[in-house]
Amino acid sequence: MQTIWAETALTPTGWARDVRVDIAPDGRIAAVVPDSAPQGQRVATLLPAPANLHSHAFQRAMAGLTERRGPDPRDSFWTWRKLMYRFLDQLTPNDVEAIAAFVKMEMLEAGYACNVEFHYLHHAPDGTPYDDIGEMAGRIAAAARQTGIGLTLLPVLYRHGGCDRRSLGAGQVRFGNDLDSFARLHERATTLVRDLPADTSVGVAPHSLRAVDPDSLRAVQELTDGPIHMHLAEQTAEVDEVEAAYGARPARWLLDNAPVDPRWCLIHCTQMTPDETEALAATGAVAGLCPITESSLGDGIFDGARWQAAAGRFGVGSDSNIRISLAEELRTLEYSQRLRDRARAVLAKPDRSTGRVLFDAVCQGGAQAAGRMAGAVEPGRWADLLALDADAVDLAGREGDSRLDSWIFAADDRLVTEVWSAGRHLVTDGRHTDRTRIAERYREVVGKLTTDV
Repeated sequence: MQTIWAETALTPTGWARDVRVDIAPDGRIAAVVPDSAPQGQRVATLLPAPANLHSHAFQRAMAGLTERRGPDPRDSFWTWRKLMYRFLDQLTPNDVEAIAAFVKMEMLEAGYACNVEFHYLHHAPDGTPYDDIGEMAGRIAAAARQTGIGLTLLPVLYRHGGCDRRSLGAGQVRFGNDLDSFARLHERATTLVRDLPADTSVGVAPHSLRAVDPDSLRAVQELTDGPIHMHLAEQTAEVDEVEAAYGARPARWLLDNAPVDPRWCLIHCTQMTPDETEALAATGAVAGLCPITESSLGDGIFDGARWQAAAGRFGVGSDSNIRISLAEELRTLEYSQRLRDRARAVLAKPDRSTGRVLFDAVCQGGAQAAGRMAGAVEPGRWADLLALDADAVDLAGREGDSRLDSWIFAADDRLVTEVWSAGRHLVTDGRHTDRTRIAERYREVVGKLTTDV
């Protein structure tokens, strides 16, 4: 039994003082007792640690390489995607494992306890499956094992190059599977994670309405009783293509043709109409928001205020992993609402500050999207926890919600000092316990990759 004692902790009923949290050997919270005498590991502020609900791990090695304008005078997501395709042609399974381990380590140091990996890099550069069809999925699992982070693995079905069902182009062939080969891949991925801790889970991810036809979308849902994630309505060109092919915009088509419910997580949703936003929120599905990446790629602004008013659920992920920062994802989300609406504290509520609303939402929404019994400092849940620096100058004199506001809006993730994932104490004094080895291996990999993409 581990014991953590916090001067103050955020519990489902609000802030509590002198809180003892007991963690059972299986990694679940056994007891939460306020007004307790100090014992065990002592921290100042204890919070639930959310899940990072959307990541493409290999893209971390591209960070900083796509900030020059391409030949088109108006650079866009689509020119960025061409660069990404050229970059990934270089990556071997060993490279992907090293990059993924570094990404997961950074997620832990930022305060995330779980990585939901939207895993679509399956095959060799020419599209030939590896001898083990789950080779790349195994590398994601190995990276989770090295770092200790909780893992929800989402093998991605990617069938077509567009709604017209054209063949996959150069750069996309590493992603492609038909339904039979994908079923084998999914089964193999499920097998590969069985030796990981009990908090590991597997779902499925039909990539998008451009890459998965309606029949395949229906079929792939039958492979799992876990989470279902899908890119939806990220770019205006995507919306136009889907509407031309299917007679409806992506969100509306999905609502009319799929059993969208709380198992689903729809990624981005930056191009939705007001009625689509309200209707999708009513399903109980999670909006998977990636504000840093959406800003980087010029995707647009998610209608957070309308989604919140419709009681919609949301979480955040690091997507392209250009920068892994929990506090910055939350800050960027709120600031995007302010810029659009020319207002302040857009997502705040009368009884909860902006930071509190954001943090509560991503803990709950992230746990739901990950299919993970976590997201709160409460008995029976996985002990996904983080502690903030007691001596941080930005927290001096701050109490209650003001601590969250000061961390998210005035400071950064350097305030995160301790992180537990399902009871595994993986970050101490702000550093992952195996940082030196993981970082050195990552350095070797990116040092040999061609940067002229």
